Amino acid sequence: MPTRQSAAKRKKSAPAQILLRYRDTDSEYGVSRETATRLAQTLGLSETQIIHVALARFARQTLPQYEIDNGPLTGAQEKAIEKLQPSGRMKVKSGLF
Repeated sequence: MPTRQSAAKRKKSAPAQILLRYRDTDSEYGVSRETATRLAQTLGLSETQIIHVALARFARQTLPQYEIDNGPLTGAQEKAIEKLQPSGRMKVKSGLF
């Protein structure tokens, strides 16, 4: 006979939530409920999915898509790179332009 799981084991932690207040009118920084509903109907998604799509696109557009580096190379790093270059075959440049 299978054992029953306790309520504590079955209960999953609730995902983080946020309250969204629609704007009365559409603007550069918000949309009305009517606009969100039209978007959802047009794209065949729920209003929640529309919000996630918008946030995902905004994140890709705004946030860097690469790992932040440590800044310019030091003189020692540049010399180490120059030593690795075959002599006479390549021209060493310190800048892209």
